[in-house]
Amino acid sequence: MEAALRTLELTVRRRLDGLLQGNHLGLVPGPGSEPGESRLYFPGDDVRHMDWAATARTTAPHVRETISDRELETWVVMDLSASLDFGTAACEKRDLAIAALAAVTHLTRGGGNRIGVLVATGKDLVRIPARGGLAHAQGMLRRVANTPRAPEGTRGDLAAAIEQLRRPPRRRGLAVVISDFLGDTDWERPLRALSARHELLAVEVLDPRELELPDVGTVVLADPETGRQREVTITPLLAREFSAAAAEHREQVAAALRRCGAAHLTLRTDSDWIADVVRFVLARKRAWSGGR
Repeated sequence: MEAALRTLELTVRRRLDGLLQGNHLGLVPGPGSEPGESRLYFPGDDVRHMDWAATARTTAPHVRETISDRELETWVVMDLSASLDFGTAACEKRDLAIAALAAVTHLTRGGGNRIGVLVATGKDLVRIPARGGLAHAQGMLRRVANTPRAPEGTRGDLAAAIEQLRRPPRRRGLAVVISDFLGDTDWERPLRALSARHELLAVEVLDPRELELPDVGTVVLADPETGRQREVTITPLLAREFSAAAAEHREQVAAALRRCGAAHLTLRTDSDWIADVVRFVLARKRAWSGGR
């Protein structure tokens, strides 16, 4: 695991280094407008920042500090439910999701920026506080990579995980959701609520066998989140119907993400995910700079 994480870090650094520096959309320099910690008043402090609630509670004058908008705080909802423990190409979707987290971490790290993660397996919800620095980034990736797999038959709840990101309300920043977005789109409502305060990025992780069935005759299909199994014979008609249903679901996911105002990045286990990330980031930078 340690060797794999080091290789992943080197790969991300070499091919993605510097792509997003200086392009934090919607964050402006200045003393900041987001409320921070309360502290005792000292002569010379701006009286407009008086914290009257703390002053009344402690009988000593307090002021409320503000957080600089130049620092970006990123929170990632990491879906590691049982449906991601699947892969028929270069890796499992779970591995690709961790690679996507490494890319997001690298692209948003530095300059006092912080990143935190909510890891949802369906069985457990693990919160890793947002902090900055290389040591935190490496430790965070290690903890996520070592997250125990969800037991078979455990259904994931992406909507509940996204809802947890809103409590308590966080300072304005970047919210990232990494998932395969299989199943119902009941996550749309909490994700849309997040867009009122945060910039949104959705990373969709796919495997080619979720989009089309191979011509292999009779197979047993299993749903890891319910434990149900079904033996089917793959015929040309069934393969076409499966592909059409998969394409329809993917379009439903894309439409829901557009309604939420989320940028949408799709990564596949059978493609060069680094190249996909590079193309996505460069397209975003061109959009931010007006096409230049």
